[in-house]
Amino acid sequence: MHIPDGFIPITQCIIYYIILIVALYFSVKWARSNLDEKRIPLLAVLAAGIFAIMSMNMPIPFGTSGHMVGGALVAIVFLAPEAAVLVFTVVLLIQALIFGDGGITALATNVLNMGVIGGFVGLYTFKGLYKKIGKYPAAGVAAWLATVIAALAAAIEMGIAGTFPMNIGIPSMLLYHLFIGIIEAVLTVIVLAALDKFRPDLLCWNKLGGSE
Repeated sequence: MHIPDGFIPITQCIIYYIILIVALYFSVKWARSNLDEKRIPLLAVLAAGIFAIMSMNMPIPFGTSGHMVGGALVAIVFLAPEAAVLVFTVVLLIQALIFGDGGITALATNVLNMGVIGGFVGLYTFKGLYKKIGKYPAAGVAAWLATVIAALAAAIEMGIAGTFPMNIGIPSMLLYHLFIGIIEAVLTVIVLAALDKFRPDLLCWNKLGGSE
């Protein structure tokens, strides 16, 4: 799902950077009000875990790469997509600069897909479902959908850029991530269940109430 340099024209990258700057403004504002000495280490641990799972990727013909994301997990843990924006900005910047995974010009595009879109889709899918089907099933569905929609967004952006025709790029990206999303859903539920069992005080979802 990492879009490398050269796949998106600079003029379009500028638009995505403007979106990222706005998202970062609100994310930093959220962090100043909500992150304390107890939750900052958790954010760092999640960032390290996401860095690891995104390093396990596979090339996709007529796409970029397929891998798990983790945007829904971060957003659900903190009940804030802003947390996902912060995590993915840092993780993707390090991956681009040190490991050549993704690119600097495409950094904002990648953060938009995995952090902004992934975080928002994940959190609000979870919020919309948890009272109806329970927190764990809702988190699993949210993680799966966030992964698929993020991949779809990347395919559409590359289609707009003329990198791949949409009628080829979209099926290629979706086919892989429909299955990758299942793995992500399982891992997301496992991590949330572990936190709920051993450190429930770190989960903001316990403030929601409703179905377990």
